[in-house]
Amino acid sequence: MRGKLLKRALDVIGAGVGLVVAAPIMAGVGVAIAANLGRPVLFRQVRPGKDGAPFRLVKFRTMRDATDRDGRPLPDHERLTPFGRWLRASSLDELPELWNVLRGDMSLVGPRPLLMQYLGRYSREQARRHEVRPGLTGWAQIHGRNAVEWNERLALDVWYVDHWSLALDLAILLRTITAVLRKDGISAPGEATMAEFMGSSAGAN
Repeated sequence: MRGKLLKRALDVIGAGVGLVVAAPIMAGVGVAIAANLGRPVLFRQVRPGKDGAPFRLVKFRTMRDATDRDGRPLPDHERLTPFGRWLRASSLDELPELWNVLRGDMSLVGPRPLLMQYLGRYSREQARRHEVRPGLTGWAQIHGRNAVEWNERLALDVWYVDHWSLALDLAILLRTITAVLRKDGISAPGEATMAEFMGSSAGAN
């Protein structure tokens, strides 16, 4: 219990300081997005949090609004502009998620919040990634991020759940800085980010 309270304290302090320090950068990014992609500047989407409870994640927008003849959004790789790719490569698009951390929807460190439709596709073991709050960064993010195939990535998330400690969180935060600077694992080969997770036969229910 004490460890969890300390983790939450680290989240609140880290997110609060981060929002203040990053405010000028976020303002600049917002202006650049408005000029390059138009409005809205922010992208909001419902994602599963701890225990799968939904919350509204907020990020900077990186894709243009573009649809086919039937009004359906074009594939991600067709909507992602060079400017949007740069935002993702720099991880600047993630800065607004500090607000989610401050609110308690997320933590600084934890499994990344994926999509609501994935909830029914996880094996019982993979679903354990939701035993903790999702994070801005995590164990999987410093071990390949989107370049790691799904089964390995989800296994890394569960490993974090089983081995969590404050020392591990601090180590992940430090290694994240290096990963961001090196732009490691921004996308899977041939994908704008990563192919959709369709489920796994490994460790099936």
